[in-house]
Amino acid sequence: MGDFKKMEQAYKASSKILEKRMAKERPVDYEILRKVKESSIIIVAGEYDKIEMVLNLIKVPYVLIQPQDFSQIELKSEQILIINCPGNIDDIALPKIKEFVNKGGFLFTTDWALLNILEKIFPKYLKYNQRPTTDDCVRVEVIDKSNKFLEGLFNEDADPIWWLESSSYPIQILDKTRVKLLIVSKEMREKYGEDPIVITFDYGDGTVLHMTSHYYLQRAELRTKRHKMSAKEYVQSEMAFSDAEAEEIEKDLEGLSLGEAESAYSTTQFISNVIVEQQKKVKKRKEEKDEK
Repeated sequence: MGDFKKMEQAYKASSKILEKRMAKERPVDYEILRKVKESSIIIVAGEYDKIEMVLNLIKVPYVLIQPQDFSQIELKSEQILIINCPGNIDDIALPKIKEFVNKGGFLFTTDWALLNILEKIFPKYLKYNQRPTTDDCVRVEVIDKSNKFLEGLFNEDADPIWWLESSSYPIQILDKTRVKLLIVSKEMREKYGEDPIVITFDYGDGTVLHMTSHYYLQRAELRTKRHKMSAKEYVQSEMAFSDAEAEEIEKDLEGLSLGEAESAYSTTQFISNVIVEQQKKVKKRKEEKDEK
């Protein structure tokens, strides 16, 4: 089975793991995720990344638009705007994105959108370091374990590997006070000059989240003995699934390694966390407004 097919299977399995785990361990967050309305999430289609494929698997609705149609849509401050790599949006529309974030919107971008969007809108915050990666995998470390976006992603024993698309753009942080590091990689810094993998910062009332490489992973790298364990062992030992719960998704996990299941699950859980946190923030903002 090729890498892409393996990861496609891993994503389908990860959506079932996510559903079972969140329903059991985080029922309130799970209910928020289930109630997301289609208009809450706007996705700008990309040539190289397809975050919408992950949302399809976890059954979260969204509106998908083409980059050339972006200037025609109206953005609301309670929405999440996801821009897939490469982020080829007309420069004329960029002030609209900045205003959207400033008023409370959530902007989530990947890879080349660093240069095409973020560097243009927030030139004092971050930029592309002009040293593109090769098709590679690097070991990563979670910096801010308390961050809600990372809840449930990796356990203490995890040795996560991040896939870098050929010609991914390393992130150079310019404002180290405002930009927060969530996930970094020493290996990334040694090879390509910068260690940030996932970063976030607030701007006005809103939030920006960006990651190097593509969100929908097309392969995983199995470096360690743990990575090569079976996916069934992963859900039982690290997800604390019972034998009965593991058996329910056993066919979905068949032939998958722990590393493949973990790579797919971590991205599935991450996007779910982002959606849940923005929904909570919007609800809190509405309650505070109603109290005034």
